[in-house]
Amino acid sequence: MQTATLPAEKSYCSSIAANITAEEAYEKISLVNEWWALNFEGSARKTGDIFTVRFGDTAVTFKIAEAIAGKKITWYVMDSYLPWLNNKTEWTNTKIVFEIVQLHNSVKITMTHIGLLPGIECYDNCKKGWDHFIKESLLKFITEGTGLPRKG
Repeated sequence: MQTATLPAEKSYCSSIAANITAEEAYEKISLVNEWWALNFEGSARKTGDIFTVRFGDTAVTFKIAEAIAGKKITWYVMDSYLPWLNNKTEWTNTKIVFEIVQLHNSVKITMTHIGLLPGIECYDNCKKGWDHFIKESLLKFITEGTGLPRKG
């Protein structure tokens, strides 16, 4: 999926920082059921892994397209079913990229959902969801050991 270069059309992006190592950040991101979805099947640790998250009737299946320990993880959306949307497969063929950068005493994690663009049906609700799961749940999991994953 190709993204536009105009600022108003950029894919969703969010960053957090914490006083941990890049390797610890990579490990925490891989524990999807601890910060995003309790209803998690599969593995999200290495290239080629496949996993599915479910929220009620919503289901999204990912394949780890790229996994570079301590640096980057790319999730490719193989299939999605988002029942509240007219286009129930709007996420299919999008990518979620986590870039991890070690700073002096901390790490910066930048998550970009390539293909989640302003103007598509899911954007506003999905932006709110990602803001919560990245800026609150993942950050809490990284810094306190307990995230806020969605149940059921």
